[in-house]
Order: sequence, then C-alpha cells, then structure tokens
Amino acid sequence: MAALENAHRTAPQPDASDFWALNGLKEQLAELGATDGGVLFTGAVRLPTGERYEWQHGTLTEDLVDDDWTRAAEPLAALGHPVRLRLLREILGGRRTAAELAELDGVGTTGQIYHHVRQLSGAGWLHTTARGRYEVPAGRVVPLLVALLTTRN
Repeated sequence: MAALENAHRTAPQPDASDFWALNGLKEQLAELGATDGGVLFTGAVRLPTGERYEWQHGTLTEDLVDDDWTRAAEPLAALGHPVRLRLLREILGGRRTAAELAELDGVGTTGQIYHHVRQLSGAGWLHTTARGRYEVPAGRVVPLLVALLTTRN
C-alpha cells in the first residue's frame, strides 16, 4: 500500500497547458456565469476513408443532470453488442454495403447483419444513403468515438 501511495505522490503532475480544452471550457462557462460547470466533447477526425469531421458539443451541467436520461437508453443499448460495434468500425473504415459487411468473419448471416443494422439505424448511429450504402451520420462520428473513448481506463 505504501508503494502505491508513493507512486501516486511522485506521478508527474500535468501543467495547465495540458488542459487547454478544459481551460477554454472554463473561460466560456465564466462568460456565461455558469457556476455549476459544464461538459464539452470535441474532435477533429480523419477516417481511413479520407473523410474528415470536426465536431464539438457542450452543455451546462444543470441542463444535462436535469435532462431525461431515459432517452439515452436506446442509443447506448445499440452500442452494447460486439457485432454492432464491429459493423460500425467496418463502416467507418469503408465497408459500406451489406455485401461488403457479409464478407466479414464473425458477423453472422445476412439476416443477422440486417437486424444489427436496423438496431443501429433506429438508434441514430447509422443511416442508409440512396445508393444502398450505410454511413455513420456526420454528427455521430465524433460522439461514437467519444463513447468508445469513455470505456478506456
């Protein structure tokens, strides 16, 4: 136990420049007079397909805590299946049609793929383009990556 405590005390402390996004958020909150704080997530992403997305979203703590959290159940549940996560990863990587997805090992039959795609579409993580191709909507790319990031230690 003492070794863990010593390791914690000697761990390098981040300096203020390491928290540039947090510091910017604090400045914005101060300008708004938001005493309870807020939450911000942002990203600048280039996918393996070359597509680029820049996105940010923020909200005041009070608004988030007071919101109806049950609305998050369906989108979060849709992400709770390993095959759906794999399909999303493959779609972001450039496999966009049902035929391309069906070529993958371990994702099931075409019928099972369609079931998973319907779940993801219903929850807003996917949509179908006019050419019968699946895409993660532009406004969901960074949130999807943030959701994955929240699961890391």
